[in-house]
Amino acid sequence: MRLLRTLCVSLLLCAVCAQGQRHSTAISAAEEEKIRDAAAYPADRVVVFQQIIETRIQRMQAILVDKRAQGRREDLKQNMDEIAGLIDEFQDNLEDYDHAHRDLRKPLPKLLTAIERWQSVLKQPPVDESYELTRKLALEAVEDVRQEVTEMIPAQTAYFKAHPPDKNANPGGIGDIRRE
Repeated sequence: MRLLRTLCVSLLLCAVCAQGQRHSTAISAAEEEKIRDAAAYPADRVVVFQQIIETRIQRMQAILVDKRAQGRREDLKQNMDEIAGLIDEFQDNLEDYDHAHRDLRKPLPKLLTAIERWQSVLKQPPVDESYELTRKLALEAVEDVRQEVTEMIPAQTAYFKAHPPDKNANPGGIGDIRRE
């Protein structure tokens, strides 16, 4: 009986620790709908994700400006966690689109510029033990996406030079657009 109780407590503690490691994306219903609406158009979906992450970056900048705000550390930590979660989800989408050879040549250069800005903003808060790990994870997620996008740009150019897209095909590459 004692062994069973110890096992249950151990499992509960593991579950709590695992929950603490997960990023919060905190996507609003409207943002979720925008992502879903752009599902058939990968280039549009990249732009939607970029805009959603950009709102979190702007929120972080607003928090940084108000140095006397109560709960500032917690707000920064939560915002960094949301950014890391969104970027992780975004990276999964980019990997899927890359493997499926979806045409992302238009949004990728703009995304690369935005990523540099995200890195800069994430580095702005002063060092604080309460959110330093969260910041490190967010910066690593941003760096991973930056590397992926940097590799995707020439790969996309080369692929679509060798395999020009069909003018009658859906720009997202899913199905055909009927022209009458």
